[in-house]
Amino acid sequence: MNGAEIPVSYVIVLTLLLFSIGMLGVLTRKNIIVIFMSVEIMLNSVNLLFVAFSRFWNDLSGEMAVFFVMAIAAAEAAIGLALVISLHRKFHTVDITEIKELKN
Repeated sequence: MNGAEIPVSYVIVLTLLLFSIGMLGVLTRKNIIVIFMSVEIMLNSVNLLFVAFSRFWNDLSGEMAVFFVMAIAAAEAAIGLALVISLHRKFHTVDITEIKELKN
């Protein structure tokens, strides 16, 4: 399948677009759940870039890095969900602008 491979530059543009969408979501959204989903999009875009460069250089180290990033993302999702549930029980909202007591 040497003739049908996608150029690395296309994958770089796609990952840059995905990472930008995730960063925009983190910076502009007020809902904690949407912010966590945006962070997951950012992590997945980095994973895609790791796999693309791993395939380009015929090296498995990028795919091993993806394994560790996925483990960190799973831990982040579990801890984030626990925090969201805790904040919702205390403040009855998941809007970060309405949670003023976290500043002190």
